[in-house]
Amino acid sequence: MNLEALLAGLHILAILSLVVFLGSQAALCRGEWMNAAVVRRLSRLDMIYGMTAVAVLLTGLARTWWGMKGLGWYWHQPLLHFKFGMFVVIGLISIKPTLTYRRWVKTLDGGGGLPGADDVRATRRLVMLQAHLLILIPIAAVMLARGVMTR
Repeated sequence: MNLEALLAGLHILAILSLVVFLGSQAALCRGEWMNAAVVRRLSRLDMIYGMTAVAVLLTGLARTWWGMKGLGWYWHQPLLHFKFGMFVVIGLISIKPTLTYRRWVKTLDGGGGLPGADDVRATRRLVMLQAHLLILIPIAAVMLARGVMTR
């Protein structure tokens, strides 16, 4: 029981951290607020966001392996596959903003200017898409925890 509580707590901590850093990107990635410091901050936030995503994945896998319900139960549940699939989709969407932030920093370091309004808008749209898709995962998690659609 103590292990289950520890695993759940670590997983929730990782999820909340991920939400904080994705939300920070969404808040800062705006054309009207863009300056050199924001470009660098976005790149750092994205790096931390990536690390928190890895933490979410690892703590989630740990819960399936060492949690009370066990590997056999979790991996036969359609909602777990949905959650994992959404996590992968969000991860794939995040690749473009990550590469964009890196390009912006490289351009800035090379003496170039700030990103254009269209580039910022397109990047923000992808960040917001991630944030909106992320909402589906805890809904599925609660349903899974309550036995809805379980086998």
